[in-house]
Amino acid sequence: MTAYLDFLRAKMKVAEATGFEVDDADINPDLAPHCRAIVRWAIAGGRRAIFAAFGLHKTSIQLELMRLIGAHVGGRRLIVLPLGVRHEFFSEAKERFRGRCAISLKFIRSNDEIDGDEPIYVANYESVRDGKIDPALFTAASLDEAAILRGYGTKTFQVFLPLFEGLAYKFVATATPSPNRTKELIHYAGFLEVMDTGQALTRFFQRNSEKANELTLYPHKTDEFWLWVNSWAVFLQSPADLGFPDDGYALPEMKVTWHEVQTNHGAAGFDRDGQGLLINDPGASVIHAAREKRVSMDARVNKMLDLIGEAPDEHRILWHHLEDERRAIEATVPEVRSIFGNQDLEVNEQNAIDFKEGLFRDLATKPEMSGAGCNFQKHCAWAIFLGIDAKFHDFIQAIYRIVRFGQSRACRIDIIYSEAERGTR
Repeated sequence: MTAYLDFLRAKMKVAEATGFEVDDADINPDLAPHCRAIVRWAIAGGRRAIFAAFGLHKTSIQLELMRLIGAHVGGRRLIVLPLGVRHEFFSEAKERFRGRCAISLKFIRSNDEIDGDEPIYVANYESVRDGKIDPALFTAASLDEAAILRGYGTKTFQVFLPLFEGLAYKFVATATPSPNRTKELIHYAGFLEVMDTGQALTRFFQRNSEKANELTLYPHKTDEFWLWVNSWAVFLQSPADLGFPDDGYALPEMKVTWHEVQTNHGAAGFDRDGQGLLINDPGASVIHAAREKRVSMDARVNKMLDLIGEAPDEHRILWHHLEDERRAIEATVPEVRSIFGNQDLEVNEQNAIDFKEGLFRDLATKPEMSGAGCNFQKHCAWAIFLGIDAKFHDFIQAIYRIVRFGQSRACRIDIIYSEAERGTR
């Protein structure tokens, strides 16, 4: 029986450990205990995924991984992150990395700005994806908010896979690794070179005979799959998951209120055969959804202003999806500041920093611009969504900009939608 069990264990796939061991005394003492444990595990593995929930210090973990690799191995180190997030890393480096653990960060937009091995380099996804920064010039890299990799067909995944191939030390970090399907996890394994995505699909997944274009785990492979994932990824919702005290890691109370406004069904438009539509169905197509956004915008803005009037002195994030909505907010909300794509990056980041520090009251931004990596809980406990869409990942990320550990107040979430969007809700 023992020989047979050994045979079965040999057939099970586990991720190889390609890193190095570090003593606990080498790790930054300012890191929380669960962070220190994850750092030791990840650096020993060499290529690992950190799927820790919002507010569990993924920023500090990534910085410490890069610091230790620089101290023990040397070479250049790179952290890739979304637009508008770098200030969080610079702030964390200043706050938690002091004395013998002090680090310097340098933000770069191209290879020409690389200057030696001392600093930890920080760059946006766009600079790497567009070929301005070559990952082959680095020894180690970490992708922050790495859920951008979860779709096999995305441009980022297809470009990043070969660009980072062969890197000795690779890490990914996100709180939402697979918001839609379990299958999304294998794309991180592909990036980390734990297992080719095609091989993982063949090994663990079968077609769902009851639903087209859907893959499910083989029932007899379920345990093996999760043991395999466990060998290269850590999932964490609380420090208690790793056996550490979770004092101070309680999420604040959250009250979510939905506000329905009327729409103009007379502006529903026509179908492709020229027949007039009785009602507009935003779920029918992207065109129908965009039409409903335009038709209901004035009503939604007026509802937003009513809500603001209930507590005009409070700090708020005004989440929206369209540029026309941003312009409407700017025209009706005094002293609001905005973050948007065509605005200078430095202005966007300064607005994020100033709002985080409580220097102004209202911030207008989109989930895709500020919904990942930004921490606004220090001075803000209220978010108003001027509209809704079908992107749940972006929605939940936006909510957790204020519903975070360390939030001292109950959070208020107001979501405005039109009666035609009931199906989307």
